[in-house]
Amino acid sequence: MNSPNRRRAARRRSPKIGFVSLGCPKALVDSERILTSLRAEGYQISPSYERAELVVVNTCGFIDAAIDESLAAIGEALEHNGRVIVTGCLGARPERILERHPHVLKVTGPQDYAGVLAAIHEHLPPEHDPFLDLVPPQGIRLTPRHYAYLKISEGCNNSCSFCIIPALRGRLASRRIDEVLGEAERLVGAGVKELLVISQDTSAYGADIRYRGAEWRGLQYQSRFIDLARALGTLGAWVRLHYVYPYPHVDEVIALMAERRVLPYLDIPFQHGSPAVLKRMRRPAHAEDVLERIRQWRRQCPDLTLRSTFIVGFPGETDAEFEELLQWLRAAELDRVGCFKYSPVEGAAANALGPPVAAEVQEERYARFMECAAGISAERLQRRVGRRLRVLVDTVGEDGAIARSEAEAPEIDGVVRIADANGLTPGQWVDVQITSADTYDLHASALAR
Repeated sequence: MNSPNRRRAARRRSPKIGFVSLGCPKALVDSERILTSLRAEGYQISPSYERAELVVVNTCGFIDAAIDESLAAIGEALEHNGRVIVTGCLGARPERILERHPHVLKVTGPQDYAGVLAAIHEHLPPEHDPFLDLVPPQGIRLTPRHYAYLKISEGCNNSCSFCIIPALRGRLASRRIDEVLGEAERLVGAGVKELLVISQDTSAYGADIRYRGAEWRGLQYQSRFIDLARALGTLGAWVRLHYVYPYPHVDEVIALMAERRVLPYLDIPFQHGSPAVLKRMRRPAHAEDVLERIRQWRRQCPDLTLRSTFIVGFPGETDAEFEELLQWLRAAELDRVGCFKYSPVEGAAANALGPPVAAEVQEERYARFMECAAGISAERLQRRVGRRLRVLVDTVGEDGAIARSEAEAPEIDGVVRIADANGLTPGQWVDVQITSADTYDLHASALAR
């Protein structure tokens, strides 16, 4: 019954799934949940198209470039495997997929975990043996072992004119706080050292469930932004907050950052600096005096790192409004900045605001914006030269180690480059001294360890 031959035979029988995950970290979490369910049912995950018996493509459908990438990925999977199930945000518009790829086996929408699994069961039934197919309590993850994304809600109640996320993913649906904290506790117990809190609107967490209370570790918490930050801060891991809209109650978390209970890092998608453009964008909290609040935040927590994203070339953006954006950026002195040239999205209200800004004007504004942002980044990084920092190592190679400090989120920010990687391993804490800085990265030497 428990012989090695039977065990090997059972594993050879296990159906194999290929998986392609596209889009944002929220989609990555969806992929992890699907993969966890598949492994619990006895499926094996194949590293290649050719060795898989079926391929799942989790798509992004936010902007045209993402749609094109998703459609290309589906085509590649069909070419190399032929049996493809499609899910994710683009799945909310199945006609776009079926028009290009009519031979996919099934299309399901975002967060439709049951639909994906049902389609897989239909076309590749599981052969599950509960005595052999075991899944770790933290589930299957696609990130390195030392950090993980923690999704606290689905959907969004905002009506930004350039965005169709609410149409794709629905209205805000928060998870109860004890459920979120239980998952976080399991992740930390499995070796995760950094929790990246994500959602469509993190600071709106709990509003849809009336901030429902729950008990965790013998204490009462409400399902709200500040309670979640306080509780996560007791787990002993880095806690990094993403997609935070600047509602007034966000001010409360700065004290936790100053005490290092959560990382002094805020990812706030400001999108523009002109009040008129922000009004046309229908951005939440756009009327707040954000510059003054940034000054207050930094007085309370001098090490606070602010990252954001912006859009240039929004419909109707004038030269004067673009100059307002540059002036706002210089005044805010944001540490980490990304920028997108406006791209029309099918179904977005912004399409009715008039013709888009000419492509050549968008390109010129993008270049000027990035030049301004690069100068600010280089200047702020220079202020960190000579400091001693604790960093978390992500990778180690022949040219040294790539690490991150409190001020760098994985994949979207710069890094700390350590020249002497002797004895370092991924997931290790290391104390370093910053020796130099360039436009986006820091260079460091490891201190005695």
